[in-house]
Amino acid sequence: MIQKKFGYPQFDENGEEILSTYDNEYSDMLMDVRVYRMKENETRCFCSENEETAILLLSGRIAYNCDGINEEAYRKDVFTDGPYALHYAKKKQAEVKAISDCEFLVQRTKNDNDFETKLYTPADAPWSYSCVGKFGNVAKRRVNTIFDKDIAPWSNMVLGEVLNDRGNWSGYLPHRHPQPELYYFKFDRPEGFGASFNGDDVYKIVDNSFSAISGGNLHPQSAAPGFQLYTCWMIRHLEGDPWLQSTRNEDEAYLWLHDAQF
Repeated sequence: MIQKKFGYPQFDENGEEILSTYDNEYSDMLMDVRVYRMKENETRCFCSENEETAILLLSGRIAYNCDGINEEAYRKDVFTDGPYALHYAKKKQAEVKAISDCEFLVQRTKNDNDFETKLYTPADAPWSYSCVGKFGNVAKRRVNTIFDKDIAPWSNMVLGEVLNDRGNWSGYLPHRHPQPELYYFKFDRPEGFGASFNGDDVYKIVDNSFSAISGGNLHPQSAAPGFQLYTCWMIRHLEGDPWLQSTRNEDEAYLWLHDAQF
């Protein structure tokens, strides 16, 4: 099967939007990633025999019920409020109930480890600005890391978010790492657009599109002026080679920009 680098998924009649699976055109992500929409009072259950799971709220009010955790979470949208994400191990079942119309992302990968279930809240993953004043101040963005190898060493995944300032770049300087990464994009307006660079190819970012970045590909992206871009970034650790904050390898051709005067 030919591997693809970018996707424009659609929600089906059951409110499911499929991004990567272990056997579709994005299988080199080594993750199963899907987005769900539910109407008020609807419920979904998620359980896997051999996968860890993270359920990230994107908008609306839901109730999480898993492994003794029974908590409500509210997020107006990804541009206004910080993240809530339930993270749990294989063989555990999570129930998500829609208290209002809602949207959430489910990230899974294979993991034999057992670990304690955790509900991450906005206090656990605060936004912090990056690249302020650098590169002509057009790569300024806010970033949070919900969990990575330092926060959850038992996990085979990384989960975080980025908010580009309007018209700004992120993933800049252009960088690469050997671990596969998936970006899921949203705009603050439905007509918003931008550009995603994935290796030598460039794709138009639109609301709810995604980029499947194979290990080793450079991957910066930009938002068009006037639009704020949200990115959910998800990385799959490789066995014996986990992604770390220090793994970010900026391309040598662009390192001079660190000292450039604009």
